[in-house]
Amino acid sequence: MESTESQVLFYSKSLDTLDFQSFLCYNIVMEIETKVAELEAENEQLKQQNKWLLEQLKLAGQRQFGASSEKMPSDQLSLFNEVEQLIDVQVEPKKVKAHTRRVAGKIGIDKLPEDLPVEVVEHDIPAAQRVCPCCGDDMHAIGCEAREELKIIPAKAMIRRHVAHTYACRHCNQNAEKTPIVKAPMPKPVIKGSFASPEAIAHIAYEKFVMASPLYRQEQDWQRKGIPLSRQTMSNWLTYATKDWLQPIFNVMQAELRRQQVLHADETELQVLREEGRAAKNKSYMWVYRTSGDAEHAIVQYDYQPSRSGDCARDFLKGFSGYLHTDGHSGYRAKLPDDVIIVGCWAHARRRFYNALKVIPEKARIGTIEAEAIHRLGQVYKLEEEYLKYLPDENFKERFEARQTRTKPLLEALFVWCAAQNVLPKTLMGQAIKYCLDQRFWLEKFLLDGRLEIDNNRAERSIKPFVIGRKNWLFSNTPNGAKTSAILYSMIETCKENNVNPFDYLTFVFSNAPNWDIQNNPETIEKLLPWNCKQSHAVAAR
Repeated sequence: MESTESQVLFYSKSLDTLDFQSFLCYNIVMEIETKVAELEAENEQLKQQNKWLLEQLKLAGQRQFGASSEKMPSDQLSLFNEVEQLIDVQVEPKKVKAHTRRVAGKIGIDKLPEDLPVEVVEHDIPAAQRVCPCCGDDMHAIGCEAREELKIIPAKAMIRRHVAHTYACRHCNQNAEKTPIVKAPMPKPVIKGSFASPEAIAHIAYEKFVMASPLYRQEQDWQRKGIPLSRQTMSNWLTYATKDWLQPIFNVMQAELRRQQVLHADETELQVLREEGRAAKNKSYMWVYRTSGDAEHAIVQYDYQPSRSGDCARDFLKGFSGYLHTDGHSGYRAKLPDDVIIVGCWAHARRRFYNALKVIPEKARIGTIEAEAIHRLGQVYKLEEEYLKYLPDENFKERFEARQTRTKPLLEALFVWCAAQNVLPKTLMGQAIKYCLDQRFWLEKFLLDGRLEIDNNRAERSIKPFVIGRKNWLFSNTPNGAKTSAILYSMIETCKENNVNPFDYLTFVFSNAPNWDIQNNPETIEKLLPWNCKQSHAVAAR
């Protein structure tokens, strides 16, 4: 008891007016408040983590089972009361003459091309049966009924044997010292020492790079036709034909691409199994570069590289100066020279807002900030649709002026709205807002020139065929195979952009390039460019 009183006296003296009990209570309260603050912070962190995990789970489910299109239904885009949405338009009913119309089903929607060859099959009654069953007199024709159907002839193989006849003068052979010999000219083969024809190589390339059919499936198909053509042989054919005849054309197209003022670029992953100094699991990349809507001729070029470094784009586009549409990859901005102006992609920004909206139940989306973000971006994209419809690429000056007066204020309001939102940074909406604000410098670049586009969808559309094919053949075996694929995809996608049949074009090149000696006569390559080989001319010169 005495010791306690002495302690109280000690604390009372040391703390002046604060007695011992108050001091103990104060410490306990401070400890409790500190613990509560720590628990609240931990709870908030767990809430954010839980919300993020739920969003990822819903987003994964939507990606697997939901629609991939980012187009929003009209009732979700009209979430805000605008004047034009509140106008009740009264339409005066108009009477029309009653008539009967057959509803066309799916069977009658498609039409057969008029330029297809027609095979006529006559169905007639034997002369002996053209007798009237009532009086026995001969019957006469009063009409006919016809119908058309599409006949498919599957691809079939045959052997084309080239025979060059040789002639000599018999008189000179008997009387002269030298006998003249004349040999009929024979077209050079696409691959020396091989039985590959231009059509065979073009067919294999078409099946793999247009129809996404891997070589092992084609090998099985050839075997079912009774032709033991191995995938290794087909791979060698593609490699040699591409190196000898398509690579020079690819180089000319690359030089033309670098002379453009507006380009698009994108990249996607590719696995190469046997690459020196790298494990099979290491990621490689297929890059794509293409012209924009202002180009006279569309050019699409793929480039295989073992990395995603901006050095790859810098080397491929060496000599190019102008605008380059890209996504948010920092490699472009770090490695490309100053005379290349990077233009950001609004589709990537919109996709993040759209993903944030998708995890919200449809009935609960009205009035949310996610819906408002989509609505604001929808207004910007609606203006771009009007510009593309009424102001084509040749009117880029008018498009530039329209963007300055109509689009720019909407974007400025959008950035101000994003900065004013108070959302959790780790949520999908928080990440979308952060991306939008961080990329603002590049996202606004499309306002600098009327030839520029609001997004990089043009490049994404061009790289999509490669992504679809990759789902089937999965990987490339060697770097040479990846480079061959890059050149073949380049030629085929450029053909498609210029409305040229890829199979006819490849057949045309493989038939004529060996005989035109393009290695020693580079000027002849101009005749082999896809936009100079329209479908009417892209036939084999055989």
